[in-house]
Amino acid sequence: MKYFFIKLWNYFNVFIIAIIIVLPIRYFIVQPFLVKGESMFPTFNNLDYLFIEKISYYFSSFKRGDVIVFRSPINKSEFFIKRIIGLPGEKIEINKGKVIIIKDDKKMEIEEPYINDLLKKNLKATINDNEYFVLGDNRNKSFDSEEWGNLKKDKIIGKVWVRVWPFK
Repeated sequence: MKYFFIKLWNYFNVFIIAIIIVLPIRYFIVQPFLVKGESMFPTFNNLDYLFIEKISYYFSSFKRGDVIVFRSPINKSEFFIKRIIGLPGEKIEINKGKVIIIKDDKKMEIEEPYINDLLKKNLKATINDNEYFVLGDNRNKSFDSEEWGNLKKDKIIGKVWVRVWPFK
């Protein structure tokens, strides 16, 4: 009987140590994410399982082209996955599907080999400090900055790190 309790105590200790190690990693470093919908097709498909890396943006800024996961600006219980197109301090113009970045009165059209379709409507946006302009790769099937405006930095959970499933 004594051996049983010693063994049980050892299992309990291993369980506690695992929780002490796993929980901080899960909440502060890496988080799983399941893609829902077609807004990021062809980069990510519905039900792709990803890991989101949450720590690097404390030490560096997001870059144009980063794919991020964030809380919906409309419904706090929803999470979205989109690509950063515009950075703080820039202006965006989308005309006939082409994205033009304006910074310091210089215009630059960005190359987007990852998109599935072009945005059908034209728009202009100014991005303030601590804001980003995000779009899905499947532009006409995406609920993004085109609809609800710029994304506040504090809504961002992290950057896509790796696709876990399906293996590609």
